[in-house]
Parts: sequence; C-alpha cells; structure tokens
Amino acid sequence: MSRRLPVSSRHLADGGNIHSAGSLRAKTRSFLVLYGGLLVGGTMLLIIHSLQGSDTPIIDRDAASKFEGDGASCTPEVIKALPVLNKVYGNGMHKVLHVGPDSCSVVAEILKEEDAEAWGVEPYDLDDAGANCKRFVRKGIVRVANIKFPLPYQARSFSTVLVSDVPDYLSTRYLNKTIPEFARVAAHGVVIFTGMPSHERAKVADLSRFGRPAKLRSSSWWVRFLIQGGLEENESAKTKFELASRTESYNPGCQVFHLKSRDNNNDIAQF
Repeated sequence: MSRRLPVSSRHLADGGNIHSAGSLRAKTRSFLVLYGGLLVGGTMLLIIHSLQGSDTPIIDRDAASKFEGDGASCTPEVIKALPVLNKVYGNGMHKVLHVGPDSCSVVAEILKEEDAEAWGVEPYDLDDAGANCKRFVRKGIVRVANIKFPLPYQARSFSTVLVSDVPDYLSTRYLNKTIPEFARVAAHGVVIFTGMPSHERAKVADLSRFGRPAKLRSSSWWVRFLIQGGLEENESAKTKFELASRTESYNPGCQVFHLKSRDNNNDIAQF
C-alpha cells in the first residue's frame, strides 16, 4: 500500500504569504488610481466654478444651439432685429413685452437701451435658466405662463409686443385666441416672428421641449388668417421695416408680421 506524503506546512505558509502580498500590492495600486482620479476631478470642478462665478448664467447645450443660426428658433432673430425695430417704432419701443422661448435673453438686450422698459412671458419651464434669468423671474420682469389663457396684463399695458416661435406650436384654435390677446395688451402694435417653411427640419429638434412638432405656415396662410380673424396688418410699419432692414444690412431669418393694436371690446371673427 502506498503512503501519501505529508504536505509541508512551511510550503503552504510561504505560498499564502506570497499570495497575500500580491493581493495587497494590487489593492494599493487600485486605491492610488482612485485617489488620483478623485483629486484631478475635484481640481477641475474648482477651476470651472471659479471661472463661472456666482452671477454667470449657465446655458445648456441645447439652448445655446438656438443662437447659432440653425433655424431652430426665431428668438435670436428678435435680438438681431432690435436696431431695425427701434428705427421703425421709435418711442413705441420704450415699453416692450416679449412673448416666446428664451424671453430672458430678449429682455436683457432691450434693457441695455437707455430709458427702455421690458417684460417677458416665457411659455415653457425655466428649470435650466441661469442666474440672470432667475433674477428676472423673482422680480416679476419675466413670467412663466400658459399663453393659451389670457395674458395677466390690462389692455394697452405695453407700447409694443414682440412674439417669437410660439405661433408655430399652436393649433389654429388657439391662434384665434392668442393673437388677438397679444394685440389687446399692445398700444402701438404687435410684431410676430414665425419660422419659414424651409426651416421645418430644424424645428423638429425642439419637439421634446415644446411637446408637439412645429407647423410652419406660409406667408399667404398668415395673411389669410389675419384677414379672416379681423386682425389688420400695419402696412406702414411693414414698409418701414423693409427699408430699415436694407439700411442696417439685416436679412430676416424668419417671417415678420406687423399688426395694429386693437381694443379689447372688438369682436374677433373665427378662422
């Protein structure tokens, strides 16, 4: 009968020590790598925070893309057109209401003008708004409101009302209510910036934000809608705007319609 040789306890001990030492070294390296990563990450966050400052608005990538001329929004066109609008409407631009997305940017730009007053109605959530925009909201300068309901202002509260984008996301049923409402709160007139049909694809990018795809109507559709809705275009302002645009070398990237203001008691025909 063969006898099984005893296993050396020293051999086992030595092997166990070698294994334990290797495991310890591996854990040490992993800890050093993790610690180094946390240190670098913390340093980067401190640098970013110091560069931004507490009062610098943080603009998310999607919002920033709207100001790159990609046709996804007409709000940048309002800002570009302000010098032209000032020439056309003169004193009519001293007390302005803007209705549309990124209203804080328009209000901030108008307030740069001496003696100018501006308010905004933002029809969408401002969860990602920067510090400056949140300050406008706290002061009541910019309001978040559902424009499908009457605006929270008295008749002729503003000299001019500027509107961008929102008509492109409203059905005809709600346009019959909102467009006259814009005219109600304006003393001098309403200027509407709507997307061009050629920008239909660019507007698809805003589907997640606006909840429905944009419906970009032609200029002939808008003219017919305004006539049948009892809303009158301001032909004089339209002509002046075209002349001033050439003088200022401004080429509109959106359709621009100039409407006359109207009394709150006028009956509105349904389109």
